[in-house]
Amino acid sequence: MIEDSPFVAAAPVLVPMPAERPYTYAVPAGMRVVPGSIVRVPLGPRQVAGIVWDGAVEKVDAKKLRPIEQVFDCPPIDRAMRRFVDWVAQYTLSPPGMVARMLLRAPEAFDPEPWIEGLQRTFAKPDRMTEARTRVLETAEGGLAWTRSGLAHAAGVSSTVVDGLRVQGVFQTVMIPPRPVVAAPDPGYAVPSLMPDQSDAAETLRANVATGTFGVTLLDGVTGSGKTEVYFEAVAAALDRGKQVLILLPEIALTHAFLERFQERFGAKPAEWHSDLPPRMREKVWRQVAEGGVRVVAGARSALFLPFRELGLIVVDEEHDPAYKQEDRVFYNARDMAVVRSHIGGFPVVLASATPSVESRVNASQGRYSRAVLSARFAEAALPDLKTIDMRRAPPARGGFLSPVLLGHIRQTLERKEQSLLFLNRRGYAPLTLCRVCGHRFGCPVCSAWLVEHRFRGQLVCHHCGHNERRPEACPECGTLDHLVACGPGVERIAEEVVAHFPDARTIVLSSDLMGGVRRLRLELEAIANGEADIVIGTQLVAKGHNFPNMTLVGVVDADLGLANGDPRAAERTFQLLSQVTGRAGRTGKKSLGLLQTFQPDHPVMRAIVSGDADAFYEREIAERERAGLPPFGRLAGVIVSAATRAEAEGHARGLRRAAPQASDLFVLGPAEAPLSLIGGRHRFRLLIQGERRADMQGFIRTMLAEGPKIRGSVRVQVDIDPQSFL
Repeated sequence: MIEDSPFVAAAPVLVPMPAERPYTYAVPAGMRVVPGSIVRVPLGPRQVAGIVWDGAVEKVDAKKLRPIEQVFDCPPIDRAMRRFVDWVAQYTLSPPGMVARMLLRAPEAFDPEPWIEGLQRTFAKPDRMTEARTRVLETAEGGLAWTRSGLAHAAGVSSTVVDGLRVQGVFQTVMIPPRPVVAAPDPGYAVPSLMPDQSDAAETLRANVATGTFGVTLLDGVTGSGKTEVYFEAVAAALDRGKQVLILLPEIALTHAFLERFQERFGAKPAEWHSDLPPRMREKVWRQVAEGGVRVVAGARSALFLPFRELGLIVVDEEHDPAYKQEDRVFYNARDMAVVRSHIGGFPVVLASATPSVESRVNASQGRYSRAVLSARFAEAALPDLKTIDMRRAPPARGGFLSPVLLGHIRQTLERKEQSLLFLNRRGYAPLTLCRVCGHRFGCPVCSAWLVEHRFRGQLVCHHCGHNERRPEACPECGTLDHLVACGPGVERIAEEVVAHFPDARTIVLSSDLMGGVRRLRLELEAIANGEADIVIGTQLVAKGHNFPNMTLVGVVDADLGLANGDPRAAERTFQLLSQVTGRAGRTGKKSLGLLQTFQPDHPVMRAIVSGDADAFYEREIAERERAGLPPFGRLAGVIVSAATRAEAEGHARGLRRAAPQASDLFVLGPAEAPLSLIGGRHRFRLLIQGERRADMQGFIRTMLAEGPKIRGSVRVQVDIDPQSFL
């Protein structure tokens, strides 16, 4: 066991690779390591960063041990985070080294940031004064240190003016510590005036933060009810207690408006953490979080693995969002892991949503979570009127996808100079392209998926592996020219139909795969909020909490789309998505309308949305889950076996099924081909394990994997505890 003593002979080090346990390394004389120290160690022919871990070292001949090469000048990873890594690894059945890898994603941050050369005013005077020199000296009054370029910019002069003053001794060179990535937030900067129910909810959250103990609060408020302002009060309370705060957002790269709202409340923006952050900025944020300089981080799910020095609150905004589920290498749900992180650290967590997950609603009803409800919109703004359009009675014109009823309301909205939003959760122009002559369908050569036509780019694209090819003029099967036909609508095709009906309207298409990436999306979201578009056509990213003040009509082009699969969460997902989308309308008090085009107007999901009776929907969905023994009343796990050949994948999956231990509270379904049976050239089979809530799912799967066939050749096995996707 490592002790917190100056010197040890050997230490266990967790390295960022699929290692099931720490490796033992020698600690050279004079080197001090403690549990949590970040070190550089040899691993085969490479040098890698690792973390000195807890527990006993293996009994290995000291002569065979390789030494730790370096201890980085970095705050150690604290015990709570080390316990969290172990917990995530145990729960998800992932190698601890792969979980630790998520902690070590900013290697340049392990050494301190270098200090910057700066200038400071002396008592010397220049040989002569000019207007430019006067401005420089006035700017530099007060004794503060400036960078050369910063001083020149602030004074409105060229850098040569500053250089001349330095040569004359008017400025001396000093070293300046690295600049903080963001200014410190001020909890008292702009304290808001809250509505009575907001004030009650905020007081509950502040009280939870004040106790400094673990607890989960579900902040359940309708769209536009001011949930953000409420949990900002919990953030302020945590800052007042000297604690750091993590706010998780499902699409941080798109939520520029959130950062502006935070700045309006606290006088400074939070630090950002997401995949689009430049590497140098990631390193700065990582380091300043570890040192405690950054007090608030707004981040994507990976921000859970930042090494906070004194974390005292986690907020999970839009807690229902499927984007919190990671399905790569380590499969985890950031919402659930946030609760675990808070439990280990002994501080509160807030889950906020207008359409909470069934799991969170059940936890609240059973007393495991407390629940704060905001039942009305802020400033008494009315929720949109919601209606279904029965497509059997009001079908679109031949070749179209928009009902005359919806088109009529769009026309009226344009006449009032207000905005309309058309929602369709399908990217591209059409989900399938085929030849009208021979029936050839364009499929991905390495996936069991159809290629999606993107007419704006002139390409056919696979949305699963990224394969793309130019859209041909002739059928590759029969050679016939000009007989390729697009089947079904995507957002690009809806845009084409809208332009045909309303050629003078300003139309914007919002989709995550449009050219220009996140920067363009942010600009277009700002343009919509500023009223620079009349009709917006978008995929699910428009449902991510955006505030469009002049949006008074929302039309859902295909409300039935999410119900047409075997996903046990289909009804819940559809209800959440459609509720969030229609909630974009009327947020500033204008009378608004949401229209759902459907062939199933009597479906329970449609009835629940139109009636506004969310409680009735949840009661029905929860009762069905309980009858079927599905989460949260039972447990599910998926085991995905993939290989270069179908025979390899199927053979290994059947071997695992035979190796499954006997258990009265768990049973195995399958193996069966996954709905997407081929992705990226790899054939896929799935086993689904279902069991009672208190069943030892992890122990069952560990035994099955240990007793089953050894992984050979191209076979890969992935375990997904609590799966969200069944494709």
